[in-house]
Amino acid sequence: MIPRMHSKSLSFGAAVALVSGMLAAEEPAVPVGLQAELTAKIAAYDRNYTARAGGKAKVIIVSKPGDAESTKVANLARSAFGSLPEVGGLPHEETLLGYSSAKALSDEVSKQKPAIVYLSTGLSSEVPGIADALNGKDVVTVASVAADVPKGAVLGFDLVSGKPKLLVHLTQAKKQNAAFKAEALKLMKVFE
Repeated sequence: MIPRMHSKSLSFGAAVALVSGMLAAEEPAVPVGLQAELTAKIAAYDRNYTARAGGKAKVIIVSKPGDAESTKVANLARSAFGSLPEVGGLPHEETLLGYSSAKALSDEVSKQKPAIVYLSTGLSSEVPGIADALNGKDVVTVASVAADVPKGAVLGFDLVSGKPKLLVHLTQAKKQNAAFKAEALKLMKVFE
């Protein structure tokens, strides 16, 4: 009888560990406020940023409707970006957008012409479709979750030895008309 209970508790423990790992994968490794600051700085190293932004940079912050964590991270991002004096050296405005589909996001990018689209948590399974839908659009997607960069977000952040590390998906950056200067790329982990 005791071995059976032990076996069940291990199975339950393994299930808890698995679910915890899945949830942790959707949490930002780098605090959202620091992500906003780093995004604001790195934007200036994109050769096409000033032309893309015009006189005022628009930042669309996308969240997954009905997902409390996604909404929380999106609101933190809006507040963090909003508190910055400039994004990439330009004045800016932030807009929250609930995600419905990659096509709807692409249409919104065509309509609003943002310089940056920040992807909150809860959208990881949608990132490949978002990347495809934004091919040819002049916008930089920034992932709140590091694992979304290899899936097709242009920029993201991870912690390496306790320090924030910039991530870039270079192939997707080119597809979305982002051209980061060599001095910035030297500081990033590059995905292709």
